[in-house]
Amino acid sequence: MLGAFGAHGLKAKLTADMLAVYQTAVHYHLFHALGLLAVGLVASQIADSVWLKWSGWLMLAGIILFSGSLYVLSVSGWRWLGMVTPFGGLAFIAAWIVFVIAIAKSS
Repeated sequence: MLGAFGAHGLKAKLTADMLAVYQTAVHYHLFHALGLLAVGLVASQIADSVWLKWSGWLMLAGIILFSGSLYVLSVSGWRWLGMVTPFGGLAFIAAWIVFVIAIAKSS
């Protein structure tokens, strides 16, 4: 839905650069929404994994910080939000590392 909004609703309102920023936010949002689904599916097999809970929270934080900052940056032009985006990227990286640890510890 956010991707379609960007492609159709924002195409005439944003510069090409800002539309690319918006699309980056959409892509990472999509990938990590799927990551959250993966966490949920694995959690149904691994009961009470603290590692999986952390992975899910870190993915959510990454979506909010990374994609959220890029969404707002692209439509508002507030360049200072670019300082927030790397923290979301770090949350994504940590989420995947913790996800792999959760699976390794369950074996």
